[in-house]
Amino acid sequence: MAENDAGHPRKSAGQSRDQRLRAALKANMARRKAQARARAESGSAIGGGTTDDSAEPRRGDGTGTGHAGNHD
Repeated sequence: MAENDAGHPRKSAGQSRDQRLRAALKANMARRKAQARARAESGSAIGGGTTDDSAEPRRGDGTGTGHAGNHD
């Protein structure tokens, strides 16, 4: 294996890429765990916020509320 200027063996491009990906994955997982802990402590759901149950759902046949347009 060839050596670089510091006398250390050079790593192939695949090995250095693999190490970068592992480090990025580790950082991402740590960040996601911290976010999950913060959400659990605040008591909010993943979807966030509250739901508005006062609005009536739309009906697909055009006869329900919320249907825009006048179809006579």
